[in-house]
Amino acid sequence: MAAAVVVAALLLAGCSDAISAPGATNVEVDTPALREMKVEAGIEDCRPGSGAGELPDLTLPCLGGGPDVALDSLDGPLIINLWFSGCGPCRDEMPALQSFYAAYGDQVGVLGIDVENYPEAAISFAGMVGATYPQLADPGGEIFDQPDLRVGQGFPQFIVIDADGRVVHQAAGGLDTEAEVVAMAEEHLGVTL
Repeated sequence: MAAAVVVAALLLAGCSDAISAPGATNVEVDTPALREMKVEAGIEDCRPGSGAGELPDLTLPCLGGGPDVALDSLDGPLIINLWFSGCGPCRDEMPALQSFYAAYGDQVGVLGIDVENYPEAAISFAGMVGATYPQLADPGGEIFDQPDLRVGQGFPQFIVIDADGRVVHQAAGGLDTEAEVVAMAEEHLGVTL
């Protein structure tokens, strides 16, 4: 039993650099090299919202450059996905999110929030799977400190925003098909896709 605890502690310690404890960091998410990677990956620029929604008063930078986005300005319908490139379920889910975005992004937006210390890895992975939807960066994990959100520590996670900017659903991710993303959107947003 003691050996299992030691192995688990070592595994967790090995992952500690990928995700920071909540709070500001010095991780650069907008450099010339990252901007070039973002363009090569085909990731769309972030779009600031125009509403006054229920998300917290937290502004995050666009991963790989572009306009910062105040979360409380986002309106929907919108599916927000919290992820990081070293997360197996996140990696499995991203192609389904991209497929959904390609088919229904004009009706229901998709926005990723990468919560790791390695923006190069995030952009590289998104490019590898062809994920073109906009990505914010939260290397300090500040979204976890927001009292109005029930964001746990597991990944991936979803926050679903309706057309009025209200948070209508928060849940663990792990959706592997476009059909599962469609079902979540239809159930919580009242849309027919």
